[in-house]
Amino acid sequence: MLEVDDLTVAYGAVTALAGVHLAVPEGGITAVLGANGAGKSSLLRTINGLVRPRTGTVTLAGEDITRVAVEDVVRRGLAHVPEGRGVIVELTVEENLRLGGLVRPGRDGRERGDGRAEAADRVYTLFKPLAQRRKRPAQTLSGGERQMLAIGRALMSRPRVLLLDEPSLGLAPRVTAEIMAVIRGLRDSENLTVLLVEQNARSALSIADRAVVLNVGRVVVDAPAGELAADASLRHAYLGF
Repeated sequence: MLEVDDLTVAYGAVTALAGVHLAVPEGGITAVLGANGAGKSSLLRTINGLVRPRTGTVTLAGEDITRVAVEDVVRRGLAHVPEGRGVIVELTVEENLRLGGLVRPGRDGRERGDGRAEAADRVYTLFKPLAQRRKRPAQTLSGGERQMLAIGRALMSRPRVLLLDEPSLGLAPRVTAEIMAVIRGLRDSENLTVLLVEQNARSALSIADRAVVLNVGRVVVDAPAGELAADASLRHAYLGF
């Protein structure tokens, strides 16, 4: 569903990604793990068009999207939840979700405006705290609720691929477990393809089908998640547990 090939990204003299190859199977969760500075966020920002690579390509369902504008990447079925729960705090929960639904490509790739109310109801079903706070400004939400809203807003665009950047960052273990359970449920019930960037390797490996480890901008491990979780030497070397 999603593939990057020979991707090199640099900020001035600093190389963030060096010849990265990554294939994300349809209907699965692929976790990208690694320490701070490994290049994980740069990878997502390049995939969704916010950063232009020096070399390499990004393809979505066989279509080259390497130099496609960000808004057109969304129209092709890719949604990105950035690190830091970037909701618009002055708007209500409901208004944030409406923004997420402004672009809703159909399964045939054509943009469609129908189904927004049903999509919002689906988000409220997935994240029940949001249903109770739909008329409240996002600034009144807890950190966990803001993360739920950020994911829900991305789902409003009816994505084929969901990019998640550190969804557990700063959250209590109970809230992290709830969010991971929702992500796993979306894969199981809707065949959603997920690329999950995480520092919380334990949580990510608990729901992922495949795991990729980045180290200083290079892929050092690409294996089934269960194999990585069971390999103590790799975990100790790259993941710290």
